[in-house]
Amino acid sequence: MPQHTTITPHRSKGKPRTFDRDAALNRALGVFWRRGYEPATIAELCAAMEINPPSLYAAFGNKAQLFMEAVQHYERVYWDATWQRMEDGPDVYVAMAGFFREAAGILTSQEAPCGCLVILAATNVSAEGQEVNDALRTLRREGRDCFLTRVRRAVADGQLPTDTDVEGLAAALNTMLEGMSLQARDGANHKELDRVAEIAMAMLPGRNQP
Repeated sequence: MPQHTTITPHRSKGKPRTFDRDAALNRALGVFWRRGYEPATIAELCAAMEINPPSLYAAFGNKAQLFMEAVQHYERVYWDATWQRMEDGPDVYVAMAGFFREAAGILTSQEAPCGCLVILAATNVSAEGQEVNDALRTLRREGRDCFLTRVRRAVADGQLPTDTDVEGLAAALNTMLEGMSLQARDGANHKELDRVAEIAMAMLPGRNQP
């Protein structure tokens, strides 16, 4: 499941901080989701996280490191288990259907940023933030690779036809997930995304017959 980035989160030294790190990351997520990475200012982040700039830098390093730690927190809390269930499911049709149903729920949840942060935040990163851009691109590519691994396994298990275009199918499924995220950001509700998820399932070739 997607988990690697090219920016290492900052690990502070010295005495423990007095604030709740996860709560601070949740608040930072809200700022980055509403504003995107580039437009979000240190002042806005500090106000949301209820800390001062020296504390932010001491705890997280800089804005890029804070952003990537917030992204990793977002992935861990909202997506890791969903990706894992898709990877582990023995039946590819059941596993994929479950994944896209769960994705529709996550993307429209009142508790999570509306739409995937990995996709939406990438729209507001300048050339000066290339390191962040590269890290987000890596995460998006890892999502596609998860689909590819699962589709290849389904072919090897005889669930999908041997002539399945696994690369094309994985790319299409990942594009569909990214499109669902953008629709969620534009206000699509859970029911509407469930309909999109059903179309995503129609992209899978018919069950291979022995």
